[in-house]
Formats: sequence, structure tokens, C-alpha cells
Amino acid sequence: MNRSDRTKESLTRAALELFRQRGYDGTTAAAIAERAGVSEMTFFRHFPAKDAVLIDDPYDPLIADAVGRQPHGVPALAAAISGVAEAWRAVPAPASAEVRERLRIVSRTPSLRGALARNSAATEDAIADALVARGVGSPYARIAASATMGALDAALLDWADGDEPDLGVGIDAALRVLRGDV
Repeated sequence: MNRSDRTKESLTRAALELFRQRGYDGTTAAAIAERAGVSEMTFFRHFPAKDAVLIDDPYDPLIADAVGRQPHGVPALAAAISGVAEAWRAVPAPASAEVRERLRIVSRTPSLRGALARNSAATEDAIADALVARGVGSPYARIAASATMGALDAALLDWADGDEPDLGVGIDAALRVLRGDV
């Protein structure tokens, strides 16, 4: 792990500690930086905003690539579902406890709902763009991408507030519902 990755990890750890102690709204970026032993400017080099500590998702390109690789002729929603499932299988197992903690903070902090929506919109855009590149009409691509992200967001926030230890269970639940298996 390089120095930049270590700093980002330290900032994330400090942020989660402070969010537990003071709550999200009671914690400033400056306090996070101080706890991590870096400057506030360093915090903003790693995160564009405080909410990014909780909602940044580095998987959009992976998801878009997987959606784009689905066979032609597969309906838009089925391609989005299969692409998300394929991308999820390709991602190293996350530290479920940290992901749950981050998502619990998001689900219990009303001021973070807008940030979650913006982050989900970026993923929707990536999925929709991949579907359009496959020849799906823009309105249909947008609807399929929005349905996919709506189901994933709902399932992940529900998982975060539950007791199931495996994050994949939440993702699989969303995909089963979208496929019509439930």
C-alpha cells in the first residue's frame, strides 16, 4: 500500500471514529484531518467532501464494463442485472463490518440522503451509458439503470440496519427482486 492509500485509510478510520462519537453532522472535515494527523487540505485531496468518506463508490467503471459486455439482444434490465452481478463477483470481498457501519450512518442521517442520491445518479449514468452503447434506446436505458440502482440502494440500506453479516446477501436480494424471482 502506498503513502496516499495509507493516508486515505487513516482519514476513513478517523472519520468513522468521530462519526460514532459525535455523529455525522457534529463532525467537521477539520476534525477528521486532525484525528488522522494531517492537514484539512490533505483531507480534501482525498475526499471532495465529508460525505464522500461514506458514499464514494469506486466500482462504477467495473459495473459499466460488465453491463457493456452482456450479450446483444439481452433486454436492458436483464443486461443491467447481469452486469451488476458480474461486477459484484469480480470485486474482492469487502470488509463487511466497515461497509455496514458506513451505510448505517448514511441510512440514519437525513442530511446524507442527497449525497447518496448524487452518488447513485453517477452509477445510474454509468449503467445507462453502457446500455446505450449496446444499442438500447436512451429512455429505456435510463429506466433500467434507475430501477437497478433503486433496488440496490434499498437493499443495501436495509442490509445495513439488519444483522446479516454478508453484504452479498443484500445485493443478491435486490437482483432477485429485479429478476422477478421474489
